[in-house]
Amino acid sequence: MQNSDPLEHIVYISIPAEAERRIGDFQLNSEIMLPVETAGGLEQYDISNLSWEQIISAMLKILAYRPDHEDAAYYRDFILAAKPELPGELSEAAILQARNQRFDQAEEVFLALHGLLPEESGPLLNLALLYEQRAQQAENREHFERQEEYLDQAFSYYKELLDSDDVIPEAELNAGFFFLQRHNFKRAREHLHRYIETAPEGSERVEEARKVISEIDSQDLLDELFKQAYDAVQLGREHEAVERIRTFLERAPRVWRAWFLLGWAHRRLKQYTEAKAAFLKALELQPRKPDTLNELAICHMELGEFEAGEKSLRDALALEPDNTKIISNMGVLALKRGQPNEAARFFQTVLTMEPGDPIARRYLREIDPETELPPEEIDS
Repeated sequence: MQNSDPLEHIVYISIPAEAERRIGDFQLNSEIMLPVETAGGLEQYDISNLSWEQIISAMLKILAYRPDHEDAAYYRDFILAAKPELPGELSEAAILQARNQRFDQAEEVFLALHGLLPEESGPLLNLALLYEQRAQQAENREHFERQEEYLDQAFSYYKELLDSDDVIPEAELNAGFFFLQRHNFKRAREHLHRYIETAPEGSERVEEARKVISEIDSQDLLDELFKQAYDAVQLGREHEAVERIRTFLERAPRVWRAWFLLGWAHRRLKQYTEAKAAFLKALELQPRKPDTLNELAICHMELGEFEAGEKSLRDALALEPDNTKIISNMGVLALKRGQPNEAARFFQTVLTMEPGDPIARRYLREIDPETELPPEEIDS
């Protein structure tokens, strides 16, 4: 997220009337000043270094952060006439930045694309997915307040997408899975159902959406009691959550998500034996879920069942080899076994993937205070 004015290094220049010319169907207008992105302010700018790239870069930045700028329409036409291939190039670059967890850079490009192509849904959808990714990273780092902020931002982008006159099927699909992860099963079902109705014929994910709807319907996941239990865990009222979810399970004992939620609440209460039993039941009903295996492994570790904990973690890693939370727990397990060098290797692996991970950094410092750690990345 930007901490200062992202437009502070933009200056404006005028072009002489004789420089007016056409670029395809676009007509340069000497009466409209052109923005230029500089390394510093106007005093430090050398006009002899002026390039079209600096102008286009400045226009994109304005479209990203001031899409209501009085000359925004002119900037859009200018960019699309000068570089018609640019939207595709920017989209690819932003997706790569997001994949590499350079979230600030990816966000700026997606915002620029949204400003450049305000009628298209793709940039907004990518922004929603970006904030879901940021929320997942924040959860992995146990930055739970920040996680909620990122999820709220993702929700605001989904809301904008879903409030539009022409909602694309991909927005319905991703919104459905967003609400599913938030345990808002009613809304998840609504959006997944709309996706099925609007998806192009032969869409590969229709069957996946149907399967989730079937699970919601057959396992009573629309029950308000389930949502209340989930909210109670989120708010730190684990004892209340245990009571509610046990009541739910009396009526629907084969709902794996309910057993997972029960295990989660018990684990947060440090009731590891009860949590282990609940996670094992969840795996019996819905096997090979990485989150369930990871939670089960924590219980095994806390109960001194190291071999069982390692097996659960390795099973989880086989499903999600890049999950830093699981890799970090492999390090914790090695420490509990008295293997600090092995633990350090796992924590170093985490930092190669997420240099700012506070858990890995803390453990490495505890193992060896002289350990040289990589610099934390700007994104947080």
